[in-house]
Amino acid sequence: MEYAEDQFLFPLVTEPRSRWEKAGLSPRQERSFNRVSTLLVALFVTGWLYSIFLAPPEDLEAGRPPVARISAELVRSPLATDAPTTAAFLTDGMVRAFASDFAREAGMASGAVRVKVLRPGERLDVPGVPAGASVELKPSEGGQSVAAGEASNPGIWNVVLKMADAIRPAMGVSVITLVPLSAKKSGRIGGYSIGSWPYEGGGAPKPIYEPPAGLVKVTPENMNLYVSEHVQLRDFLTKGQEGVWPKYVALQPKVLDKVELTIQELKRSGHPVKDIFVVSGFRTPSYNVDGGDPSGRAALSRHMYGDAMDIAVDNDGDGRMDDLNGDGRVTVEDARVLGEAADRVEQAHPELVGGIGIYAPTGAHSGFVHIDTRGYRARW
Repeated sequence: MEYAEDQFLFPLVTEPRSRWEKAGLSPRQERSFNRVSTLLVALFVTGWLYSIFLAPPEDLEAGRPPVARISAELVRSPLATDAPTTAAFLTDGMVRAFASDFAREAGMASGAVRVKVLRPGERLDVPGVPAGASVELKPSEGGQSVAAGEASNPGIWNVVLKMADAIRPAMGVSVITLVPLSAKKSGRIGGYSIGSWPYEGGGAPKPIYEPPAGLVKVTPENMNLYVSEHVQLRDFLTKGQEGVWPKYVALQPKVLDKVELTIQELKRSGHPVKDIFVVSGFRTPSYNVDGGDPSGRAALSRHMYGDAMDIAVDNDGDGRMDDLNGDGRVTVEDARVLGEAADRVEQAHPELVGGIGIYAPTGAHSGFVHIDTRGYRARW
């Protein structure tokens, strides 16, 4: 008999007898694996039969086995108060998305305004609240939350959105309820001197000259609140009366929107703004008489109505206008760069039309730009 030359060099190879041997299990290991698998299958079948034939009485009375009960848990409405964990997770996602939409709407055209201001007696209008959801307001300085329509006390509130067990704050947005102007007695609220507005007794020639409906109560605890991306509540405080608290300011979000849009326009034109210096925000009528110019148009200064700001770009934080045109000096031309950006904002957003004033550097300041939203175009 003849044999191939390499027949005895390599052992005879046979096919594996099972898929487990093919996977590398020895016969002994395969037998152990089979026993364990059989036991697991038996336990599964036993549990399944129990769930069908030995259901708890409450499920039998309802005419459904536990399998049906489990299915019901999976498809239960996420708005149910006893919704399972998975539903609560989905609900949380819905609330999170709604909170984001609310913040975006409050941000106005710039997307950078961080407050909604409610007149005395005005309720927070939150359109598009999902069915089963509620909106509550929580005092920023601590205290009990109230329903959005019940925030009658003046103050600053955080917005909280709730649905089932999901609770989400509308991050970056605060609601301000105003102190009614009727709280002012003899020109003061408490110990803070405010004075009186022109036409406070009526007869204003235009709506823009009507006294503000109310004022924001400012305390040492809330004065650092960012009312927009670059502006804090403290930037609206009138100079003087340093030791008197609380203080009160008029504030209209439209001017915040215009300032933030101007900052965005400067960035588009190659002048990124990290910070601004606010020369003047709100001025009480008494300050306007004693520390301002009470004659002519200045007697109706927009600063008294909370829709005007005098600002300078101040990226280096020295409290002075920056060199915006790059000529190595700070002159009126730098203020003009800022003013021209505000003018372009008005062209793109006619609803924000108002006054723009260019002020050259003096001994008291390094130049600034006045911006307001009076409703008609004014330049100086």
